[in-house]
Amino acid sequence: MPSMSAVRVEWRAVLDQLRSEISSRPAIAQRFTFAGQRRVPAWDPRSAPALVQLNAINSAMFAAIGRSPVPVLLPFDTAAYLEAEASGARHPSVSRHQAGFRPVDLFHAGPSGYDAVFSLDPDAGDGLPSRTFTRPVEVQITGSILVYDLADPLSGKGEPVKALASQFPDMRRFIREGYVRYAFTRFGVPYVVSIQCLDSAPRARRLACREAYPIAERFLKALRIAGGQPARPRFDVPSGVAERPATLSPDFTYRPSGDIIANSGARRRGGRADLIAYSQIRFPLERAPARVSSQQFTKRKSGGVYPWRDNFCEARSFQVGQCAAGFGHQGQDIRPAPCPPNSSADNACHPRKQAVVAVRDGVVIRSLKQQAATLQINTGNEHIRFRYMHMNPSAMDADGILNGRRVAEGEKIGVVSNYLDFPNGTSYHLHFDVQVFTRDGWIWVNPYTTLIASYERLIRGRGHEIGTEPPAAVAHALPKNVRRHVARQAEGRAN
Repeated sequence: MPSMSAVRVEWRAVLDQLRSEISSRPAIAQRFTFAGQRRVPAWDPRSAPALVQLNAINSAMFAAIGRSPVPVLLPFDTAAYLEAEASGARHPSVSRHQAGFRPVDLFHAGPSGYDAVFSLDPDAGDGLPSRTFTRPVEVQITGSILVYDLADPLSGKGEPVKALASQFPDMRRFIREGYVRYAFTRFGVPYVVSIQCLDSAPRARRLACREAYPIAERFLKALRIAGGQPARPRFDVPSGVAERPATLSPDFTYRPSGDIIANSGARRRGGRADLIAYSQIRFPLERAPARVSSQQFTKRKSGGVYPWRDNFCEARSFQVGQCAAGFGHQGQDIRPAPCPPNSSADNACHPRKQAVVAVRDGVVIRSLKQQAATLQINTGNEHIRFRYMHMNPSAMDADGILNGRRVAEGEKIGVVSNYLDFPNGTSYHLHFDVQVFTRDGWIWVNPYTTLIASYERLIRGRGHEIGTEPPAAVAHALPKNVRRHVARQAEGRAN
């Protein structure tokens, strides 16, 4: 399991900033109480009554905002909104008080911090891209009390933003893994604002990162304290070991992490071993057997489900800082076991019948028509995301797999499909990936070891790693029935 560092929040500075933000509207400022009770711990709500009052006001628009143990920064002017209400407006326009951004698409606060997604319409004001887009541009913000400790060669890079230097002295702007990101520290807390974009010339349906700059900067200039509440001091979360069955599986075998198919990596670079199980999850397919292997570099008629093989650093156009070449796949491809010969499409084993399930209790991040669904986990010792791809967007829309949907571990969220920008765009499989929060924002990490551990719990048997010992040693180490299985696979490949 990964290790994480916990930050300490400077709540006194938060209260000073809140007082400053509302002081220009005296009638509203007098509604807040800044003198807390003495002789109570700093994390006791009575020490910061103004924040309790602020949370109560804004929870109507940002549900459970007081659950965040870090100050919630949002592009929402609470004082101006309250003043509009006081002047007689029954339902003041939310967009008018949050820099033109539409009412929040997603807001999720929990014991590790908060995440929010806002959208800006193409015609929402000056300084926006000259092109008109078919969809609003989405902006994400995360503030977290937990930061994952990654071996990250790209961490900490970026350039200052002169227009925002006075408001965010330590801000870094950089393009990484398909997003332009603005990382900064406020009140001791790391925050990252990001927009998905192309680090290239604009395309018909995709925003170029340079076009995203003015949108992100409008968002950042509008940030104000909207809520949050002091919590008991958090301590660093040390790395641990994921649970594994003691009993050896009779057939489950896998090749080592980082051992990708020869010459399948970007620039012909190899994979990168990552032995971390990033979370103890349920396997994302409803039932076994299932195959984890390359969809692009494996021969279609190669038989068998095992052994599994890592494909995280396979050649793709996606930036992946955890891969040696800087580019990779971002996740793992999972395919249900093939149907028996001569079975019909109505057979329950057919991929179209294979249910995809939630790997943990969590909250869905997904807008209408998007082909990816992300499951967000926010607990006292985790701030992590799991993304599912290639399910049919129309089916997900119809089933309500949309922003804010809460799902339970094991709950069906779709079926294995072949959607990639359009139906039949790829083979029937599930792309599954993992992102963890760092000071550079959400970073893709290799889910291979995480999937191995979850599959072992699903089948209630420990797998056997092959390919690291000399061939003779491998043959003697495996149980007899596993040796027979491996031999049959070898014969199938030879044929």
